[in-house]
Amino acid sequence: MAAAMISAELTGDVALAAIKDLSESGAHLVRHNDFSTLTGVRPADWARFAENWEVLRRDPYMADGGTYRYRRYGQFDLDMETGDLTRLPHGPYRQEADVNKLHGGVDRVYEPLTEAFVGDPVLRNVLVRPAEIFSRVDGTTKWNIKVTPIRTTATKDEAGEPTPEGRHRDGVTFITSLMIGRRNLTGGESAVYAEDGELLVTTTLREPGDILLSDDRRTYHEVTAVRTEDAGEPGHRDVLIMAYTAL
Repeated sequence: MAAAMISAELTGDVALAAIKDLSESGAHLVRHNDFSTLTGVRPADWARFAENWEVLRRDPYMADGGTYRYRRYGQFDLDMETGDLTRLPHGPYRQEADVNKLHGGVDRVYEPLTEAFVGDPVLRNVLVRPAEIFSRVDGTTKWNIKVTPIRTTATKDEAGEPTPEGRHRDGVTFITSLMIGRRNLTGGESAVYAEDGELLVTTTLREPGDILLSDDRRTYHEVTAVRTEDAGEPGHRDVLIMAYTAL
């Protein structure tokens, strides 16, 4: 993606509140109206970006036998000093078994991000603005960002598990969950916990632009199962997971 200078100073009540909470407790929720303002993303932009979730591919690595998860995967490096956001060559997604007890220890090869997804201006905005916040928290100037659009489905016969591994970490520096859209669902409550088990944030991400930020080094997170609200129709929960690792 074309380089653009990233602002050295991040101001405004929304950003400053996020920086404060992440520095102190390790978790912060930004609601959709505030995140949309922070990123400059309009409702029409969210709707266009959401179309990319219609072309995700079923996850073949579900150790619980579930058929409810669809995804793609890609990586970027972001230089906060120059603004360069560089797409990396496609490769496998891997978490070690001590991080992910259900799916860790193996290379998981997913379909790459589409060109339409990578080329949408929404992507750069939603990757860069959280990075600016995270850099203010710990001083990092270079990030690796693992980008995973995920759809979790539910039918009358099968609930969907957004976090089938249960309460966990992802083995990165900061982890985010950005709501893209949900349809005909109940459940899907997100929670972030301190290392001692204290509940820091609990919320149900509902509107495009709702985003949960957490310091993965100091917290654990999980999401409850999703089930159809109207059993006669399938439902789905679409999120963008962005995992930031300091380089």
